[in-house]
Amino acid sequence: MPPVFDALGRRWYGRLADNANVYPEPTQAVAPVRNVGDGYLFATVNRWFKNDAGETWYEINGGEYIHEDDIRLVEPSDFQGVEITSQPERPFGWVVQDVVPSREPDGEPDEAFTELPRLTFVEIYDVVLGEEDWLWYDIGDGRWAKQTYFSLVDVNPRPEEVGENEFWTEVDLYEQTFAAYEGDRMVYATLISSGLNRWPTREGLFQVWDRWYEYKMSGAEGQVDYYYLEDIPYIMYFDELNGIALHGTYWHDRFGYKHSHGCVNMPIKDAEWTFNWSASAPNDLWVWVHTSDPTTHLE
Repeated sequence: MPPVFDALGRRWYGRLADNANVYPEPTQAVAPVRNVGDGYLFATVNRWFKNDAGETWYEINGGEYIHEDDIRLVEPSDFQGVEITSQPERPFGWVVQDVVPSREPDGEPDEAFTELPRLTFVEIYDVVLGEEDWLWYDIGDGRWAKQTYFSLVDVNPRPEEVGENEFWTEVDLYEQTFAAYEGDRMVYATLISSGLNRWPTREGLFQVWDRWYEYKMSGAEGQVDYYYLEDIPYIMYFDELNGIALHGTYWHDRFGYKHSHGCVNMPIKDAEWTFNWSASAPNDLWVWVHTSDPTTHLE
């Protein structure tokens, strides 16, 4: 499995089994130094190797070892959004579920069309209201598909609190997308994953108040939803009340769908771009979290 390379250097990550033992040496012949407990648990992996018995051991946290039966390496998404050099003329976005387009709204998939795999970039040329009030999108070349297959981005006006030369970002909870702006000009867009319905990401206009290149996150200790995530990259805290941040995400590839415990999960490359871009902002980065209305595309 290839490591993740970014400004933080080389990284491998692994999910730990519930109640896995961690040892001071790569052998189960010695007493464990700790047990990781139950939960959604991930660690950074420094290296791995086979011992004299032919077992693979993984070193985590420097001098701590875990047996191959108790860890599963994960491969972070290599998806990255788009830098935008001129203001978009129409809505655009990505396929979030493989789809074979139809020739007309409410039509059956037409096998004459090539299937569009998840994460294919699309532009929207027309929108109509179909059966059961679902929107259907014209994605060009005579192809139509239902709105449920896409997460879209569209240019939005700057919130009135944001200065005309300030940097700000938009998190769209309906579309599960992210856009970055300099004043009124969109400069970047990508997919995200916000909080699941049990742990919704709070709407509002916020400003980034703390930043970390890399740090751990944990929560709900002693509860069924306990999580412990080592070395999360490119963290930008914006909702101080709830401890919510924009940050890079290595443990899933479900961008375009809600998936988090409340934070805004971003592909690592997009979080890195946002972290570096916002460092040069003339202001503490604004973060506008809202739920869009897709029927505005009908206007």
